Amino acid sequence: QVQLVESGGGLVQAGGSLRLSCAASGRTFSRYIMGWFRQAPGKEREFVADIMWSGSSTYYADSVKGRFTISRDNSQNTVYLQMNSLKPEDTAVYYCAAKSGGSWYQNPDASWGQGTQVTVSS
Repeated sequence: QVQLVESGGGLVQAGGSLRLSCAASGRTFSRYIMGWFRQAPGKEREFVADIMWSGSSTYYADSVKGRFTISRDNSQNTVYLQMNSLKPEDTAVYYCAAKSGGSWYQNPDASWGQGTQVTVSS
């Protein structure tokens, strides 16, 4: 497992941008698949995006495709989520996650950050 710490959340107006960062501890960061999830109050946690260890392959939820970009810097043990054209419905707690393989769901080997609040006002 790896320890993850998110940062960069805050309050932004609709149409604005934020960049979330997730700093990871450990010396094998480059071999982890990294992902971003979000959860609004009273809603289930939903997948946002993930990225392979090499950064060569990314996948996005349809709700954020074209607006959000996930990237990673293995030399800095950091994964990013650039969020553009933000909408009020993007308001949620955003979580960074890491896994060595398998599914994101019900995976006891997956690591999760503490979350960072993103609030988009109209």
